[in-house]
Amino acid sequence: MRISDAFAIGVVAAGLLGPGGATAFDLQNLSADTPPGDAFRFGITSYRAGDAQSAVKALSFAAEKGSTGAQWKLGRMYAEGDGVERNEVRAYELLSEVANSGLTDGDLQPPRSAPYVLDALVRLGTFFSRGIPNSEVKPDLSQARAYYERAAVFGSADAQFMLSQMYYRGEGGERDAHQAAKWAKLAMDKGHNQARALLGHLLFEGDGVTRQPLRGLTFLTIAVRLAGPADHEIRHLHEEALAVAAEPVWTQARLDAESWLNANTVRATADLAPLTQ
Repeated sequence: MRISDAFAIGVVAAGLLGPGGATAFDLQNLSADTPPGDAFRFGITSYRAGDAQSAVKALSFAAEKGSTGAQWKLGRMYAEGDGVERNEVRAYELLSEVANSGLTDGDLQPPRSAPYVLDALVRLGTFFSRGIPNSEVKPDLSQARAYYERAAVFGSADAQFMLSQMYYRGEGGERDAHQAAKWAKLAMDKGHNQARALLGHLLFEGDGVTRQPLRGLTFLTIAVRLAGPADHEIRHLHEEALAVAAEPVWTQARLDAESWLNANTVRATADLAPLTQ
């Protein structure tokens, strides 16, 4: 799954870390008095410098002390085998701590941890959507939908898209194309290109919404222009619509898409930019 929210959490961490550097930090003499924030800062600095061993040691210390950022970063590293041996079970444990500690009485607390919590919820949803081999985390689409919905309510574009897909396909609950369109629209408004394609498809087909073939094909045409080489589903939906669209519709859709792309160069570029971690 491509994470396409316009936040690069690993880099945004620089804005969340606060003032100060890691130059005076002593990794070899960690103690109960060592501030977890200092360990987190040192771990992120070490990670960016390519020193995975120091990063893992510092982040592990900070994570044990309850640092949400450290728990999240370690979870990401274990999930992807980034600087450590891949261990999805450990990733699941760490990201569960992030998700649970960040939600209090239905609010994201503290607000500065929101990007970590939302990303953790999305990844937990993904774990449950396919399960983790040789573990107690079995495929559970209803649980996956619940995680995506929690993050979607708080504004995660990735969660909104994943939730829209599940409603569209009837995964984890009843199929509801109207809800699929609703969540796809919210994600699209944040620049999520896959959501744009799904909403375009729903509008073109009149599935769950009033049929608007021109608007739907325009969204699909924009989406296919912004799609990466691996976005086969977007290309399939676009080709499927083109095959049955009347000539005046696909001609106008192409013109409208070109007009949108010309007027939204900055946004289109942001959609295409890879997520920096």
